[in-house]
Amino acid sequence: MKGVLLVNLGSPESPTPKDVKPYLDEFLMDKYVIDVPFLLRALLVRGIILQTRPKKSAAAYAKIWWDEGSPLVVISKRMHAKVKQLVDVPVSLAMRYGNPSLLSGLQELHDKGVNEVLLFPLYPQHAMASTTTILELAEDLRKKHFPEMKFTIVPAFYNKPDYLKNLADSIKGHLEGFDYDHLLFSYHGIPERHIRKTDITKSHCKIDGSCCNTPSPAHEFCYRHQCYETTKQVVKLLGIPEGKYSQTFQSRLAGDKWLTPYTDVEVNKMPEKGIKKLAVVTPAFVSDCLETLEEIAMEANHQFKEHGGEDFLAIPCLNDSDDWCKTVSNWITNWSNASTSVKVDSEKINA
Repeated sequence: MKGVLLVNLGSPESPTPKDVKPYLDEFLMDKYVIDVPFLLRALLVRGIILQTRPKKSAAAYAKIWWDEGSPLVVISKRMHAKVKQLVDVPVSLAMRYGNPSLLSGLQELHDKGVNEVLLFPLYPQHAMASTTTILELAEDLRKKHFPEMKFTIVPAFYNKPDYLKNLADSIKGHLEGFDYDHLLFSYHGIPERHIRKTDITKSHCKIDGSCCNTPSPAHEFCYRHQCYETTKQVVKLLGIPEGKYSQTFQSRLAGDKWLTPYTDVEVNKMPEKGIKKLAVVTPAFVSDCLETLEEIAMEANHQFKEHGGEDFLAIPCLNDSDDWCKTVSNWITNWSNASTSVKVDSEKINA
């Protein structure tokens, strides 16, 4: 019997230091998030970061918290509910960190008799700290608790026509009535070393301005290439002229070299360049969360206006929009209708 597990990032149980601390511990102690040896990671996270960060993060979460709970979890549950109504196989929801857990999601499917799972990370672009960590934990849980289960993985869907159309249509709809000077595509940042670590060729990714535009097998797992490709395809669909859009990376941590240019730095420069009306879209996420609602819609908005900007529009993620939920359900249906004896690849899923 087939079933689906949708997986998103996760959230603390509440916007309080007490609940944020264990969430950050689980998140930051993940070897794919802070990819240094365990003892050094423990010293950094538990000896330094968790001594001050939970209070600061809790205050940020409190700014965006909804009556129903964490926006990311609430939106994911709404999407899950819609998708379930559109398909004929069991669909469960899990978070990589926090609740509902990956174990509980797999257990729910197991209890319904599912032994063939479509594992669906809700990330358009592939990254170690998002996709890889989900796949590894799911496989560990499968081996330990559900050895009879088989997984089919939904790969990064950054270049799939139906996803790109959903994203372009959403941007177009939200831009109606907003006479913007510039559209900024802001993606979550990652350390540059993550790009090199996921280079399956071990030589292609040089982050030199040309490697992302030179065809290579490395692009299958290259977050940077996939971000630029998303922007390129959406801009083409929308017919946005050169010079009226740009791409940046947000949410960096101090210390390492992260992907550039940095969102906050570039946003603060824009007013002096004559950009007074700015729209920002965040295509690394399919659900609005702390990084979109607080970091962009609140903080970037404030900084843009502090530096002379006039109007700022934070374009929502796809969230639980009907078109996006229909796209996801179509991918699921195409997979569930495929013969179990046939290996299902990404093109068949999206056919």
